[in-house]
Amino acid sequence: MLLILRWGNGKQRRGKEVRMADHELGKSSEDYLESILIIIREKGACRATDIAEQMNFSKPSVSVALKKLEEEGYIERDGWRILLTEAGKKAAGQTLQKHEFFRALFEEIGIEAEQAEKEACLVEHVISDDSFRKMRARWGKRQKAE
Repeated sequence: MLLILRWGNGKQRRGKEVRMADHELGKSSEDYLESILIIIREKGACRATDIAEQMNFSKPSVSVALKKLEEEGYIERDGWRILLTEAGKKAAGQTLQKHEFFRALFEEIGIEAEQAEKEACLVEHVISDDSFRKMRARWGKRQKAE
């Protein structure tokens, strides 16, 4: 039996087909948007250098990714500032929400914090929005009962 994991933007990686369940954004774009949102929340504004530092990427790589996100309508630039559009805020918020949910869930079931962080970063990109809503609804009910 062959199990194919699907995530990302539909490209072939290491011989496996990868495609996100119901997302139009790939993992990389979601990670950039999530980082931009976090930086804006922490610093009040976001620069390309902030993203490069947080994600540990080169400035040229960040510039290429930002150009793509701008062309797709997820970010806007105002001088040096990088701003999330409404679509960017929505995508970044959903990704961050999934990340925080899974990190907390994994820690609650006894996974060490560092590993929970890594696992959450993987799962946030592959779970469908519908499945996530159902898991969050069920987990939330269980949490309230405890």
